[in-house]
Amino acid sequence: MLRELARKIDRAQDAFGRALAWLMLVMVLVVFTDVLLRYTVQITYVWTQELAWYLFSITYLMAAGYVMLWDEHVRVDIVYSRLSPRRKAWLDFILIWVFFFPSVLLVMYTTWPFFRNSLAVMEGSPDPGGIPLRWALKGVIIVAFAILALQGISQAIKSYYVARGWEEPESRLKEIH
Repeated sequence: MLRELARKIDRAQDAFGRALAWLMLVMVLVVFTDVLLRYTVQITYVWTQELAWYLFSITYLMAAGYVMLWDEHVRVDIVYSRLSPRRKAWLDFILIWVFFFPSVLLVMYTTWPFFRNSLAVMEGSPDPGGIPLRWALKGVIIVAFAILALQGISQAIKSYYVARGWEEPESRLKEIH
């Protein structure tokens, strides 16, 4: 039952991450258009510059779970690289509970008042002509970390299965595709 939950989380995370890739394309097109207008007709809009910033922020935050799914996150592996697959899995399992979940929950907890206050005043851009949705961008932080926590649940389950010897480490990602 837990392993099936991890599979569902992984499939959803994979689909979500691939969809986010299109958001990066939109960001590139926004920046390209802004630069083209600036250098050809000397027109620039605060709105398009902020839109590029918003798109980058959203993509960067929301893709964290996808990066974790594919094990592409930064890891200091001075000791880790020398461990056997089962010991790596035990270490991953323990560290997810000791450091990862507390950190994710701390970010969500401390961001909530930040978001709530921004929403209460309907915070927008401080610049004239900017995007009036600064509060929504702050809300993305909480959503992104919730998605990251969900992937953490999947990683904990998969690490536990490998640590117990019930599954091979290579099989953790093959089943997505």
